[in-house]
Amino acid sequence: MPARQPIALVLATTTVLALGAVSAARHPAAAQGIDLSELNNIVNQATNELAVQINLSGRQRMLTQKMSKEAVLLALGVEPAKTRLKMLKTALLFDRTLKGLMHGDKEQNLPPTKQKDILEQLAKVQGLWKEFLPLIIRLGKAKTVERDIIEQIAQKNLPLLAEMNKAVKMYEQASGADTAELAVVINLSGRQRMLTQRMAKEYLLAAYGIEPEKNRARMQKTMELFDRTLKGLLDGDEKQGLPGTKDPAIRAQLKKVMDLWAQYRPMLQTPPDKADLKALEDMSLKILAEMNRAVKMYEESW
Repeated sequence: MPARQPIALVLATTTVLALGAVSAARHPAAAQGIDLSELNNIVNQATNELAVQINLSGRQRMLTQKMSKEAVLLALGVEPAKTRLKMLKTALLFDRTLKGLMHGDKEQNLPPTKQKDILEQLAKVQGLWKEFLPLIIRLGKAKTVERDIIEQIAQKNLPLLAEMNKAVKMYEQASGADTAELAVVINLSGRQRMLTQRMAKEYLLAAYGIEPEKNRARMQKTMELFDRTLKGLLDGDEKQGLPGTKDPAIRAQLKKVMDLWAQYRPMLQTPPDKADLKALEDMSLKILAEMNRAVKMYEESW
């Protein structure tokens, strides 16, 4: 099978679904909750190549959790046509960014990675991605959701996330002494984006009946880490290497995230009801969007 065929299949499936999803086509921002093109815009004003690499490699972590969350939403029957389209678009963005990190992508302002150790780590990610992507393709093409696919996605997304996280840390450590602190802040603020999607995925896996106790326990830890990191970004956290910020604009943005967090957290602590899953998804994307804006502000301060 040619190396690029899986992506061609995803693109073909996405195109067919886009033609059928009339509402999503007319109102893409509403259908997505967050327009993924906005995530690409993070890099448009970047002045430092390493800042871009830290940010977009960090975004990859979020995308692993976002597409996994969308797979479970699809299994739970939440807006199937829109959810399938979102999942496939997320997968396409992950694939393109992974290639861009390795070989460069002018449209994303990504230079090719030259450090041998980071390239070797990205190759590990690519190997796991080649195992994970066919599951997304199968789910995208299937008329009915097979539980086996969701179980495999639930199992395989975590190693993919872990190896991608190692790559982000390697980019962070490549920064010089004068920017080391800011590199940590971009990394951990970027990690917050991933946590917004991870906690939703864990909630939904429990709702779907996949290791419910384990996933609820994982979700609680994810929520605690998000809460602690958000406070650390605002006022500092020595153990996480976060200095806090006095920048009025960044503090105001983080407080927007804090306000949404006050709404999102109770939703995650409420027993699942299918009628409320759409609201949970909408909130996960709202807080992702605001956290993404905060990351952009950090990056622009490099």
